[in-house]
Amino acid sequence: MVKLIAIDMDGTLLNTSHEVSKRNVDAINGALEQGVYVTIATGRAYQEALDAIKGESLELPLICLNGAEMRNKKHEITVQQNLEDEQIKLISEILQSEDIYYQVYTDQKIYILDKERELQIYIDIAEKMGQKPEVEKIRQKIQKRIDKGTLVEVDNYKEIYKKDNERVMKILATSHNSAKLDRVKNELSKSEDLAVSSSSQNNIEITNVKAQKGVAIKAIADELNIDLADCMAIGDNLNDVSMLKVVGTSVAMENSPTVVSALADYITVSNEEDGVALAIESALNEDFSKLQYND
Repeated sequence: MVKLIAIDMDGTLLNTSHEVSKRNVDAINGALEQGVYVTIATGRAYQEALDAIKGESLELPLICLNGAEMRNKKHEITVQQNLEDEQIKLISEILQSEDIYYQVYTDQKIYILDKERELQIYIDIAEKMGQKPEVEKIRQKIQKRIDKGTLVEVDNYKEIYKKDNERVMKILATSHNSAKLDRVKNELSKSEDLAVSSSSQNNIEITNVKAQKGVAIKAIADELNIDLADCMAIGDNLNDVSMLKVVGTSVAMENSPTVVSALADYITVSNEEDGVALAIESALNEDFSKLQYND
């Protein structure tokens, strides 16, 4: 029986309205009641992840920033893997050489250069998912994060890099130019100290190579003395690949790109159809016949 379940957020646990369905909540709580260890594994920063599940009766440990930060059930930090100064310098130079916009995630805040650019990123994501973006609603959410202090607009990132009391955990770059993104990926991938992944078609996420979801899940399993063969991971994108590869049961969402779904043992229904709940219910019943099997 599955003893540990790791669940991605965007495109997986969350629907396109960035909400958790009641069925998904019930399935997670059902797993917890049976003694299964359940953790969120997301590319989001801590506060972003917390905001998404707040009020959903879910008290879960969190793997944030693709594994750069881990928090226990009380949300106390247990692990941090930051980017080193030389890594930040290399990443910045490569991104700037292609004129690619990027955000800087520290252990405290997310820094941006242009909030209107942020708005456009969210609009583009919604349109690519076939949705009509609610522009004013998105704008209000961005402003709320700015007012709250978790999202900070700056003129440049140089001063952030110099702060002694903040550590850079992740850099998220976005572009509609796939050729540019491919060139950047190729250059960054030459560094064995970096992990390069993505959470959507038009972005790349860069962390320390030790900061990956798969690495984090292996660490949790080791600590709990759980065999990886008894672990399940559910995800939908490239930043989930490392965890899908290490567990005994890997489940991709129906809305995953082919390159991700091809790696999974099973494919569940989409994030709009409670695919996480179906996968968890299947695991608890030890019957995966309702999922599509990848032979």
